[in-house]
Amino acid sequence: MKALIVVGHPDLSGSIINRHWVDALRRHDELCDVHVLADEYPDGRIDAARERGIVDAHDVLVLQFPVYWFNCPPVVKQWLDEVLTDGWAYGAGGNALQGKPVALAVSAGIAQSDYSPQGRYGHSLQELLTPFETTFSYCHADYRSFFALYGAEHDPSEDEVARNAEEYVGFVKDLLR
Repeated sequence: MKALIVVGHPDLSGSIINRHWVDALRRHDELCDVHVLADEYPDGRIDAARERGIVDAHDVLVLQFPVYWFNCPPVVKQWLDEVLTDGWAYGAGGNALQGKPVALAVSAGIAQSDYSPQGRYGHSLQELLTPFETTFSYCHADYRSFFALYGAEHDPSEDEVARNAEEYVGFVKDLLR
């Protein structure tokens, strides 16, 4: 079994968290293939048929991205819009994701306590990511929730980032069980 990690960070080289996550995952190529959309499609034109073939070739799908304005970066939304099509992901004959474990890995710039009903934003990260759960439920995938690092904009230490990256690898391993 192998996971596909679709990375939707628009500038991975400028990232701290997502770059460390990718580096940690790439040390475990027996577990997963890391697919960085910005590297694959620098012109922004996604080859949806190619992407569907890549998804089909894997047992687990993880979308990895930083939380932007309480949502995903535009490239992730574009990927969802262009790849998850009627007849492939849903609708008549659209069973490509049926039963496939799907999860998210997100970096959130603000503290976890801010993502709560009592916190600064009044909603948990789980609530804000509900549209992804609903999308994958609509496609009859086996949605497995998300992995997160909170407080990314507060410069976590190298040790915290390294520990979190290894926890992410463990999260992916668990998805493959």
